[in-house]
Amino acid sequence: MGTVNTVLGPVDASKLGVTLSHEHIATGSAGMHTTYPQFFDRETVVRDAVSALKEAHAEGVRSYIEPTTFDLGRDIELMQEVSRLSGVHIVAATGSHQAIPRIFRTVSADAIAPLFIKEVEEGIEDTGVKAGIIKSASDRGGITELEETVLRAVAMASKHTGAPVYTHTWSPDRVGEQQVRILQEEGVDMNRVYIGHSNDTRDVDYIIGLLKSGVWVGLDRFPGGRFPGVPLWQERTQIVKRLVDEGWGDRIMLGHDHSVPSGQPTPEMREQRANYQPEGYSFISRNVLPYLRELGTTEEDVNQIMVENPRRFLEG
Repeated sequence: MGTVNTVLGPVDASKLGVTLSHEHIATGSAGMHTTYPQFFDRETVVRDAVSALKEAHAEGVRSYIEPTTFDLGRDIELMQEVSRLSGVHIVAATGSHQAIPRIFRTVSADAIAPLFIKEVEEGIEDTGVKAGIIKSASDRGGITELEETVLRAVAMASKHTGAPVYTHTWSPDRVGEQQVRILQEEGVDMNRVYIGHSNDTRDVDYIIGLLKSGVWVGLDRFPGGRFPGVPLWQERTQIVKRLVDEGWGDRIMLGHDHSVPSGQPTPEMREQRANYQPEGYSFISRNVLPYLRELGTTEEDVNQIMVENPRRFLEG
């Protein structure tokens, strides 16, 4: 086995253990934490994130992928502190979310790719922490022209470094299919691609179509219900079981897309986040995995989804 870059340095892939495929500590905007600190109580965020991750650690979680890019308010030193205090490995991201810098509109993918390559090969900012994934995001309505430029830059950076591509999508609009097409055009190895947020849809044929292209699929929005019309956690879990039964258990990963409520900027948003997901990073271990077992999923299948698949994806 190889090593995986985490915020506390390289870790032997065999040490990753149970891995949640998509989580955050806190999200926001680039520079907000330092420029407008009144929107961000760092001490409380650290306390709450460490507490929640210690709970998850006690229930078996050992690692998670943190796809918070710089335009989502990425704070590597915050991640390091939380990882050190909680005992949970955190894999950081380069790339971009949807608040793409305006300057990217004026340049080509060839000019953007080296920025991502630097953060994989040399480190992020002056921290020395090397990114373990390269992220690109597209949402409702499909891929915009600027998002396509970034996605092509992500593809170039992945081909150069070997680091995996990791995407944000809106599955009800089948956006993952568009991402796959562009990545194929760029010649990316589909085994290095993760199409995220693929369980906001009931269209299992769409998910299987992605899997047939050779990518990994992130079923990483548990418990569901954050957006109108999307399936709730029981139905999402039943879809996981169906995918396992149809032979895709070795290509899927699970996560929550959680961030601690105290990371939200207003009391109303903090209350909303707390009410939406009061079990934090532990919802899957407390609810989804027991239900999968109840549905007949074997321990071997659970281990494949929660341990082996993330390890294989990250180490390449």
